[in-house]
Amino acid sequence: MGKHCWRVMMGVCLAIYMGGCSQPTSQNSTSADGKPRVVATSTIIADLTEKIAQDEIQLTGILKPGTDPHVYEPVPADSRNLEKAQLILYNGFNLEPGLIKLMNSTAKGRKIAVGEAAKPLQLEKEKGQTVPDPHVWGDVKNAIAMTKVIRDALIELSPEDREIFTQQAQQLIQELQQLDTWIAKQIATIPPDKRKLVTTHDAFQYYGRAYGIPIAGTLIGISTEEQPSAQTVRKLVDAIKKIGIPAIFAETTINPALIKTVAAEAKVKLPPRQLYSDSIGAAGSEGDSYVKMMSANTRTIVEALGGKYTPLGTDK
Repeated sequence: MGKHCWRVMMGVCLAIYMGGCSQPTSQNSTSADGKPRVVATSTIIADLTEKIAQDEIQLTGILKPGTDPHVYEPVPADSRNLEKAQLILYNGFNLEPGLIKLMNSTAKGRKIAVGEAAKPLQLEKEKGQTVPDPHVWGDVKNAIAMTKVIRDALIELSPEDREIFTQQAQQLIQELQQLDTWIAKQIATIPPDKRKLVTTHDAFQYYGRAYGIPIAGTLIGISTEEQPSAQTVRKLVDAIKKIGIPAIFAETTINPALIKTVAAEAKVKLPPRQLYSDSIGAAGSEGDSYVKMMSANTRTIVEALGGKYTPLGTDK
């Protein structure tokens, strides 16, 4: 065989080899077993997605239970997961700013701001400026809207699984409708003069408006990056004394030291059970799903403020 023919054959073999090496790029969007890759940023969205999709997708949740999405700093694994994903489900309204920035710079798959299915409350951040409140899941009706968005996105991603996605979503929606009605009934048992909520950060506006328990004060605003001043602490203590509520609440994703100080100075209770605000609880905890976190929060609030708690599903 001449040198020219040898070079041609080597070139063909090399081209075939290189072509074979490049194929995984087009396969990265599916897992080894052929399931579509889906990434969810928050634990709440991951939980709703898992309930709908079952095992028909490979789901990766970036934020772990107890992680604060406001201040989370992405790690290299997050970038890899976002790059491989065919579908990325995130909250939006700037709940997870670090992940949104990374997602917009690296991800090639479809991106859906699930939380933006809800009409946002506008909260004042600075004089003359408002920002959308991202904590939309506090109103269970918004979680129902989010469930429908997730369902539709999954059907578009994997049409052959339409039936299971539709059935599971409908089952979840029915459960959420029951939860929504139950929360309203539980909050209504709190004496009207005690039916006010004070928490560490401003994450319960949707909950308060949906279920008739006004937010009487918070230590910090909607983002946990804020640092309250001594004057802010003093004003909150004075406000708590004035409204005469028996308890205020810490949250699972925020260091409770400062809110403990507020409770001590205001001479009110700080229940040992903290509220789940920006994340569901760890596996095995009383708040390890969206439904369970909302149920646990409602129990904590009702019992601490003098209401009559009836467990979910037994109030018929």
